[in-house]
Amino acid sequence: MRILRGALAGAVAGLVGAYAMERFQTLWSEAAESARPKQIASAAKDEPTTVKAAERLTETVFHAELPDEIKPVAGEAVHYGMGMLSGAIYGAVAEVLPIVRAGNGLLFGAVVWWVADNTAVPAVGLSKRPSAYPPSTHAYALSSHLVYGFVTESIRRVLRLVP
Repeated sequence: MRILRGALAGAVAGLVGAYAMERFQTLWSEAAESARPKQIASAAKDEPTTVKAAERLTETVFHAELPDEIKPVAGEAVHYGMGMLSGAIYGAVAEVLPIVRAGNGLLFGAVVWWVADNTAVPAVGLSKRPSAYPPSTHAYALSSHLVYGFVTESIRRVLRLVP
């Protein structure tokens, strides 16, 4: 029962952590945009990995193409779903292996960054290899995941105090 409660607390905390991560990314992007010199034309950007994952999921499960108007919402669903799933796994493991809570969730955030962004996502073809990105991209992604891990652990800890 303790592991199940930990997983539930982790899922809720992971949802909050994913939201905090998204807010952090928005602030980072706005700060970077305001610091960048104005350009006449901006380069085309790839779709976010979460949208690519939603497209692949739609094609695999429904054998259909994801409509363009649904892509942003589907990408958000993947982001929050991944946050909740990672948080649930973390919450369950944190019940039996307290070492995973090291650094108040910073270790967890770093591991999620490494496993997801640098290993799993490129392995399934949703992004390029990590070496194809500049250090600034890695700093942004790692920082975002550290925020996710810290907030997830902070919320998980509070939820586990509730009987």
